[in-house]
Amino acid sequence: MGLVLISGALVLSLAACGGGGGKGADAKGKETSTQQGKQQSTAAVTISPKSGATGVDTSGALKVGVAKGKLSEVTVKDAKGATVAGTITGGGASWTPSTHLAASTKYTVHAVAKDSEGREAAEDSTFTTLTPKNTFLGYFTPEDGSTVGVGMPFSVNFTRGITNPQAVEKAVRIRTEPAVDVEGHWFGNDRLDFRPEKYWKEGTKVTVDLNLDGVEGRDGVYGKQHKTIKFTIGRNQVSVVDAKKHTMKVTQDGKVIKTIPVTTGKPGYDTWNGQMVISEKLTVTRMNGETVGYGGEYDIKDVPHAMRLTTSGTFLHGNYWGGGAFGNYNASHGCVGLRDVRGGYDSSTPAAWMFNHSIIGDVVIVKNSHDRTVDPANGFNGWNMSWAEWTK
Repeated sequence: MGLVLISGALVLSLAACGGGGGKGADAKGKETSTQQGKQQSTAAVTISPKSGATGVDTSGALKVGVAKGKLSEVTVKDAKGATVAGTITGGGASWTPSTHLAASTKYTVHAVAKDSEGREAAEDSTFTTLTPKNTFLGYFTPEDGSTVGVGMPFSVNFTRGITNPQAVEKAVRIRTEPAVDVEGHWFGNDRLDFRPEKYWKEGTKVTVDLNLDGVEGRDGVYGKQHKTIKFTIGRNQVSVVDAKKHTMKVTQDGKVIKTIPVTTGKPGYDTWNGQMVISEKLTVTRMNGETVGYGGEYDIKDVPHAMRLTTSGTFLHGNYWGGGAFGNYNASHGCVGLRDVRGGYDSSTPAAWMFNHSIIGDVVIVKNSHDRTVDPANGFNGWNMSWAEWTK
């Protein structure tokens, strides 16, 4: 019985210690804040858009701010847990994302701020971005996992004309090992190429983050793809065609490994001068003068060992009909011809050797022709622009 009375007294004593609500009195009878009151922060965090919002724009809509405090942490994640990069600016007054948001995606925001006394306040929000009615894609080259020559740019062709090029270019991030400055250049409003100042260094590993998802490329038209592309730069092969001497010197790492007799464009059909990049390899193809504005002057259905140098139709290719032209005179309609056999079955011919020793992205330079320098937009031939022009 005595134990029960003692326990009851203890309960009464503990209950008496908890009174007074949110305020208490000190020894002099003055009211003081409780410990709970002292911990409440005066910082007020604001998140835009409001929690639960839908149809949110992918750029410019997400902002985090604070009054009477400084932001110490802002975390934005999509439904898969991927974090959106951003920066706290204004001495802790605000946070904005470093990139655009993806379309049709739900995001969560967690923001923490501290007031002048170090007390923390937090705010959370969720919202969903818009689902675009009109979209665009980027068709890119080279392919993921490929090995290419030292002249190969990373090139993207867009399915819609771009009127917001800065936003689109910012969405293409390129990293290289070893590190080198890589810059973009627009050809018209639907093609964007990236390259370094000089040819790539052999062995360079290139990683491209093509993050077009949610980018507003033109009013009301948004990108809808996000891909990572990796490619490697192979050995350094540059071939120099001398249209006057009718020769081509093939170099690797600056050393001549083979000199091949060639024929280039005859008078009135001269080959372009300048630096050109192999963009396509075809074991056999048809060449028809109708397709390049030469009427019915020729139609050869089985041109062997053809490698494209320009979009307009300049090729480095095998030639089985040239007779004694190779190394002696120019007889083509603008292409660079190498001796070959019909059907291309003989691997010992100069054309077959060249085809087998070349990869997409190798450079072919033509000099001493009577025509002008090739247009940089005609194929992957931006190397004919100075670095100042390229980055302007």
